[in-house]
Amino acid sequence: MVAERAGTSIATVSLVVNGKDRGRVSAPIAERVRAAVDELGYVVDHAASSLARGSGDLVVLIAPDLSNPFFAEVIRGVRDTLGDRYQLVLSVTERGQQPAVADVRRFERLRPAGILVEAPADHQDLVASVPVVQLDAPGEPGAVNYDLEPGVQQLVAHLAGLGHRRIGYFDGTSRAATFAVRRRLLETAARAAGIAVSPVVARADLTVDAATEVATTALDAWLDDDVTAVVAAADTLAYGVLRVAGSRGVAVPGRLAVAGFDDLPSSSVTAPALTSVALPGADLGRAAALRLLTTFDGGAAEVPSLPTRLVVRASTAG
Repeated sequence: MVAERAGTSIATVSLVVNGKDRGRVSAPIAERVRAAVDELGYVVDHAASSLARGSGDLVVLIAPDLSNPFFAEVIRGVRDTLGDRYQLVLSVTERGQQPAVADVRRFERLRPAGILVEAPADHQDLVASVPVVQLDAPGEPGAVNYDLEPGVQQLVAHLAGLGHRRIGYFDGTSRAATFAVRRRLLETAARAAGIAVSPVVARADLTVDAATEVATTALDAWLDDDVTAVVAAADTLAYGVLRVAGSRGVAVPGRLAVAGFDDLPSSSVTAPALTSVALPGADLGRAAALRLLTTFDGGAAEVPSLPTRLVVRASTAG
């Protein structure tokens, strides 16, 4: 009906409604097709299209929290790599839940070209009838991961060089394996450097508000335990520590040094600017999307670990 109304072929309509008309369909004809689509209220049925072709042109990215600035960087990397060849669909899990098998199964029914899963819950068998690539999933075969050890080693060496001998750790409540690895690597490197990790338990959801609420209690406990530096599993957690320390007049880094993981863009403008182990989200997204594209083309992509490094700022070395 759209083709008839626009006076063109069904193939031309398909190119226009799927956003693939650039360089293939003249501007006047494309405009006629869009006008016909609007008049008839036509909506593309991707599920039906997928069944007809055997697979779709959709790539689904499942993530635990699309509002987190880190995931925004991941999305940018994926989108830049997929280009116009595939349409990216974003899905966020329930608050506080990591992506799991049920999430993959839900989108598998749409017959997408492939699925990307960011920071899945530990011990998940995410095999599907379409290609699945996991991001930031240590221990999972074929996953795109960071090589966390160099960044952690640099962080511990930095703190040891400043004279810190007792540190606190602010963990996330996430079930993603990457957070367990961050803590384990930090504790191992700290022991080797002669630094004790405080037994004070502090864990929060990866939001500034949640981190602030937990830090309100944990800060006193850390100071009472003679902690001189706090390492947070994510920058957003570290922001909560900075907020509470600032409100109470605890000098950072004079009385308490603070560091995080991620090196979010906002970490360079906090007060003071935050020292952080850089985990480039855009690079992670690009590497995962490239692996997925290579799988589509029948290749076997190498899966190198992405490098990490410490970015030193005023929160530890002011």
